Amino acid sequence: MSILSDLIKRYTQGKSSSVTSDTAERILSSILYAVDANLRRFADPLRAVDYLTTADIRKIYGEGVDLLRQCLDETKRLYTVVKQNKLDVAVEAYHTTIDESLPAFLNQYGILFDAHNTMASIDYPLAVDDIQMEGVFYIREYVEHLKMETDFCRLFSQRDLEALLVHFGQVCRFDYRIELFNIFELVLNNAVFSILSGGDARKINISPGQFEVLTRRFTLASAAQIQTLLHEAADELPSRLNISNSRLNDYMHQCTRHLAQRVVNAAHHHRLETVIIKEMEKRQKPHVISLNRGDQMTDSSFRLLVDRITACEKTEEKVDLIQKNVHSLADYVDVLRAGCFFGNEFQTLFGSLSHIELAILAKRVFYEDLRDQSCHFSSLVFQEKMPDSEWEQHYVAFLQNLSLDQLTAIEACIHDIDIEDISFD
Repeated sequence: MSILSDLIKRYTQGKSSSVTSDTAERILSSILYAVDANLRRFADPLRAVDYLTTADIRKIYGEGVDLLRQCLDETKRLYTVVKQNKLDVAVEAYHTTIDESLPAFLNQYGILFDAHNTMASIDYPLAVDDIQMEGVFYIREYVEHLKMETDFCRLFSQRDLEALLVHFGQVCRFDYRIELFNIFELVLNNAVFSILSGGDARKINISPGQFEVLTRRFTLASAAQIQTLLHEAADELPSRLNISNSRLNDYMHQCTRHLAQRVVNAAHHHRLETVIIKEMEKRQKPHVISLNRGDQMTDSSFRLLVDRITACEKTEEKVDLIQKNVHSLADYVDVLRAGCFFGNEFQTLFGSLSHIELAILAKRVFYEDLRDQSCHFSSLVFQEKMPDSEWEQHYVAFLQNLSLDQLTAIEACIHDIDIEDISFD
């Protein structure tokens, strides 16, 4: 308890010897984390217990704090390597984790008062992640795994990696740039599938012909045979890709074990296309649309436009201002959220849009539902559940007043829109 008393005085900078029960509990947890860090050195649990019962507790704690500092320094060095070698991919969670979340932890981590705390909002999921760990030990393992995953993905061409991500988004019917998924797992799986289909391990884009080969092999095989096929292909990967890192090899095999059960289930339900990401046909780009990713207004220009729209007495004048000044989806949605339109004014505004523009808004409003290919657009429009935001409710009400032919035309436009060509930010 003397360690706790000393740390409480340091915490209050000598001004008090008492703190709230929550703060005291947090500092005590930090102490125990440091002690546990020291005892981890012993491979034999009995030796750890003997050391804990015979050595001075202050010595044990002090050594634990030193080990935590060493671990933090090591993690910072690993992070620097990850930062320098990060992938050039348009996956938001991957970049925010490396550029923002990890630096926030490394800069704010408190060994004395918050050693046990994992103070980081990490969104990017790893292929293998031990969420039972805490503090700097968890972050170190996270960075180690992230480095291995990144090193593996850099073995493949940038063009193939980008194409795989696009195909993945098309198969899943979502914007891969803003979704949470693991890039390494996607690349590893397709490298394994490439080997099994007679292709080059470095070519991770599966052709329709390769997909047919894999479908025949997996459909005719038993669960045990599928597992054997995948494990044998995984065994070939290190030599095919010139990988000598034993930890990476073990990591790859661990992930392949997870893949085996997914393939067995997909083959049983005739849904292998959800696991094997194959090349998709290049669709003809839809006609030119006025709501696109570029041409976003500056903050000052946007505020000025909102003031001008609000000052208009006639709805037609508001619509005219938007048509002349708003050319990006992000700005358009921001205007809808800005409280510039009321009641029936929304109907007039939506009535000024083309089918393709209404389809783009539908991608925004029904984003999750449209990922289900079996779901018809008209059924989404007339479902009982309404969106939360006011403008989306008015948008759905507008669609409900359209004819079936108009809804069909909008639905056709929805299928023509490439999700990568628009932005919901």
